[in-house]
Amino acid sequence: MKLAILFGGRSYEHEISIVSAITLKNILTNCLFIFLDEKHDFYLINSEKLRADYFSSGEYKFSQKLEITHRGFKYKRFLNTKFLLNLKVINLIHGADGEDGTINSLLKFFRIPIISPSTEASVISFNKKLTKLFARSVSVPVLPFETLSIFNREKEPDLDFPLIIKPLRLGSSIGIQVVHSQDIFQYALDSVFEFDDEVIIEPYISNIQEFNIAGVLTTQGLIISKIEEVSKNRKEKSEILDFETKYLDFSRNETQDYEIPQNIENELIENFKKLYSPMFHGAIIRCDFFLINNKIYLNEINSVPGSLANYLFDDFQKILEITQPVNNLLPNVNYKYIQKIKVSWELMIV
Repeated sequence: MKLAILFGGRSYEHEISIVSAITLKNILTNCLFIFLDEKHDFYLINSEKLRADYFSSGEYKFSQKLEITHRGFKYKRFLNTKFLLNLKVINLIHGADGEDGTINSLLKFFRIPIISPSTEASVISFNKKLTKLFARSVSVPVLPFETLSIFNREKEPDLDFPLIIKPLRLGSSIGIQVVHSQDIFQYALDSVFEFDDEVIIEPYISNIQEFNIAGVLTTQGLIISKIEEVSKNRKEKSEILDFETKYLDFSRNETQDYEIPQNIENELIENFKKLYSPMFHGAIIRCDFFLINNKIYLNEINSVPGSLANYLFDDFQKILEITQPVNNLLPNVNYKYIQKIKVSWELMIV
């Protein structure tokens, strides 16, 4: 099967998806790149043209336009129709379309193998409240939290300040606000509600250790990545790892080595396994954890991490080749029940 990176989509994270694709171009060989633009049209992109201004200028529209079809894509060439079949599509669409289950459902409908969280897993990980409830259900600790909608925004938070407010369904640190006192709380809500009509509120804890760990189920079993500690120099610009820092961070293809105590490493791996299996089989995900008072807490699940967290794995191309696509078993339609009813009905008439 030929690897095909699917990127773009219509979301606030559209540009980050493009950056991720450009990064993977430099480390993957013999791979197709399929772009989904904001109008939900598919384009086959020549890897040599994978650069930011190719998309921002609209020049990509001169690329070969594709149509999705049974088991692949097709395009017209003169009097013939060409097909791109026998693909293993890798979902690299960040945010809406890619992480909310839309793309997985679409490709499942057309019987196209895809490396991506299932629709059910996407729905859970795309919503920060559902993520925390899921984590609790598998005994992975999370910080206290509250949610507010734009319709009950006058409710006072029960948590103590300082607080961090995040859009409920958005990643890449977009829209996040740190609030140190009650007098600016409503103003901060206004800012976050520009991105989502629901928000999640958590305690803001400064100067804590953060760890990232990724993994994927392959034909050789579950492969766990190296564990990365989020270095202070990546957070020094602001109180959070902000959009700009993450945007640039996605273009990495390596990570620094850190000495992590063995007990902490073991706990991170065990918590990752609890979250991954079986919910995220068929996907490459990255989980971000906090270490507070020697206790591990889940921060978030990145179901389509920036650049697929390739920098945390050795021989990432091999990882993709042996990754098992999401299991999209579908029943066979044989009409046995209708035939049985038909026979019974005919006997009744006789």
